[in-house]
Amino acid sequence: MASSNGHLHAGDILRELEWFDNTLRRRIAVLFNQGTGGPVESIPMPDLSGSDSAYAATVRAYGLEVRERLVLAAVLAADLRPSLLLKYHQSAQEMPELGLVPGPSRNTFCITVRTALFLAGSLELLATIGGMDMFGAEHPFVQHRIIQQIPVPQGGFFDTRLAIDQEFLLRVTTGRRLRPDYSADFPARYIHTEMRWEELVLPHRTMQQVEEIRVWLRHGKALRREWGMSAILKKGYRSLFYGPPGTGKTLTAQLLGKVTGLDVYRIDLSQVVSKYIGETEKNLSHLFNQAEGKDWILFFDEADSLFGKRGKVSDARDRYANQEVSYLLQRIEDFDGLVILASNLKGNIDEAFARRFQGMIYFPLPDPRQRLQLWENALPDACRLESGLTLAEIAQAYELAGGSIVNIVGYVALMARERGDAVISRKDLLEGIRREYHKEGKSM
Repeated sequence: MASSNGHLHAGDILRELEWFDNTLRRRIAVLFNQGTGGPVESIPMPDLSGSDSAYAATVRAYGLEVRERLVLAAVLAADLRPSLLLKYHQSAQEMPELGLVPGPSRNTFCITVRTALFLAGSLELLATIGGMDMFGAEHPFVQHRIIQQIPVPQGGFFDTRLAIDQEFLLRVTTGRRLRPDYSADFPARYIHTEMRWEELVLPHRTMQQVEEIRVWLRHGKALRREWGMSAILKKGYRSLFYGPPGTGKTLTAQLLGKVTGLDVYRIDLSQVVSKYIGETEKNLSHLFNQAEGKDWILFFDEADSLFGKRGKVSDARDRYANQEVSYLLQRIEDFDGLVILASNLKGNIDEAFARRFQGMIYFPLPDPRQRLQLWENALPDACRLESGLTLAEIAQAYELAGGSIVNIVGYVALMARERGDAVISRKDLLEGIRREYHKEGKSM
């Protein structure tokens, strides 16, 4: 969602905060006036069913109910409307069950687990215990890193402070995502493409398998959550893309993210694998810790460097290497999103690893018909071919991958621009092809 719709996102959150304020006021009033912590009927929640805001989408996606929405609103209020919680300063002093504690700056308060449980069930013991599941590993608050739990030194579980995840806060208030930069702690880069899904040129069988991944991205999690298949279906989806360089493996990953609205991060395993024992595992741990619950697509390039066929274990380094592979496999299997591993040759990947993947998709070199389509897609409309030159002729005569064709088009367009015209010459085209062949160690 575009950030220009800020009023849309803000409007839903303001209504949610107002509902939280009214509900909390009523619960406190009942406690003081009646002297009992019995259940209190909630004020009707704001209807978000028809809203396109990022906040409404979150509520619907995770099926958040009354108590969960109250807790989420409370944690949001601590960041967005601290004055709202300030009103309950006196109540917090007289009623420790409310669980509000002073915040890091003047006139601010922090929400605790005790506050959340009070919101979940007032002071009714059964309702309070029932609210404990909001802090378990399987709950969306934890699984999707919506609310952070910050333990307090010398404090108990109920004193744990709750804070909104800053990336989640940015997303629900503006509709934009906060994308981390490449670093030692995050060895991955966000990748995207300006191309459209309709421009993806793949053989029919390959395209069918890619479409299966697209379907899983739309419905896979719903099968586990709504159809009760979590016991038999694993959390995420793992696929191996293999084939010669330039055949569309990276582009396919980018387009899968584009058509589903998910961010794609490329991890070059050849760069992550460290010569220092144990460092690879640490690098990957940082990556997966940040990716958990983010609905990212993780694209591991040069997968051969870590998942290649294993030889005999002869020394400590071999044992550590196997431990690192086992660690990565476990994190991949625990990841609830899409993981794609890319390799030039399927034979380079150890069969024991390959069996862990739901899909193994071959990206072959394009045939003449597909090459013609790639040439037509890549050549800019502003250019024209010199007399007697046809793309069909070039597509038939020269076996090239899509990535090479893009490189050649970039070269010939640049040469045409330098001449001050828009004509693609045969001479430039053949020179571009020769360069690509030379890269691959081939001759024309």
